[in-house]
Amino acid sequence: SVVAMIRFLLLISRQGKTRLTKWYEPYSQKDKSKIIREVTNMVLARPQKLCNFLEWQDGKVVYKRYASLYFVTFVDVTDNELLVLEQIHHFVEVLDRYFGNVCELDLIFNFHKAYYILDELFIAGELQETSKKAILRLCGAQDALMDDSKKKNDDKRRTL
Repeated sequence: SVVAMIRFLLLISRQGKTRLTKWYEPYSQKDKSKIIREVTNMVLARPQKLCNFLEWQDGKVVYKRYASLYFVTFVDVTDNELLVLEQIHHFVEVLDRYFGNVCELDLIFNFHKAYYILDELFIAGELQETSKKAILRLCGAQDALMDDSKKKNDDKRRTL
């Protein structure tokens, strides 16, 4: 297929802590835990000089390390690995622009924003929006709505 379909996406720290998970196919909680454990061990144990993709189960794990985080995806065996690496890089670029040089702490304390950005980028595991500006504009609008909502709630509390 021309378009790579991501089955799941994981963000894992160098210490093996899972920072974000997104599942585009149904898995039981037991299977999710097993997948996270296996994929984390595989990626963290892999020497840095080797390529960023490997065959696993009935597909391919494609990953890229940025600073202290590994962005890990699982795709069909027929999908183009380089295209998936580009999609990962696109996600990282949007996070970078939104947070201003994103770091692991940004994702820990603002995980809901990271999920929002991810949901704007990918639907059902396929890239839906290629424009970084469009995604950042939507995120800015969402932030403005949240600020307005907080302001209204604060005003209500003051009047009570």
